[in-house]
Amino acid sequence: MWAVHDKKEANVLTTLAVTANSFVSNAVTAQEIPEEDLNPIALELKELVWGFGAFAVFALVLRYAIWPKLNGSIQGRTERITANHADAAATTASAQGDVADYEAARAAARAEGQAIVDEARAQLEAERTERIAEVNRGIAARRAAAVAEVEAAQEAARAEVEAAVASVTSTVTLLALGREPDPDVLRNVVTSTVNAGAAQ
Repeated sequence: MWAVHDKKEANVLTTLAVTANSFVSNAVTAQEIPEEDLNPIALELKELVWGFGAFAVFALVLRYAIWPKLNGSIQGRTERITANHADAAATTASAQGDVADYEAARAAARAEGQAIVDEARAQLEAERTERIAEVNRGIAARRAAAVAEVEAAQEAARAEVEAAVASVTSTVTLLALGREPDPDVLRNVVTSTVNAGAAQ
């Protein structure tokens, strides 16, 4: 049984039902057509009345009872779809924001890492430069010490040579002249001779 919520709709249905009943009753009580005049293809009046009445009742029930519920269901589904689309758009926007935040954090981390690498590289370069300078200073000090040592050895050797030359010259002069030469003159001659030999 179809439920009709509106009083006006109930009155319309009642009027339609009474009219259909009256029409059907009149058609049933009408004069019957002789059997020889019956057409097997033609529709009888009562069939038309019952068909029209059933269609009218179905149309009214569909219009006032079924269609509002169906329309409400369609509208509810449309609203749910719209809400789902809005939620999906909000979720997409939130995801895009998260991706942007991740990219920003990644870029910041990359920049920080690059800064750390640059700082470490600069520190290593400074330490390398300092180490090279320290090694160069050590090499220069050892070179200066070696030069001083060589010069000292040369001076010692020169002194020994001068002493030997002076001794030989003094001995030869004593044997040749019968007297020892003047020490100052001998020293000057020996020094000049040794320096001349060293220069050559």
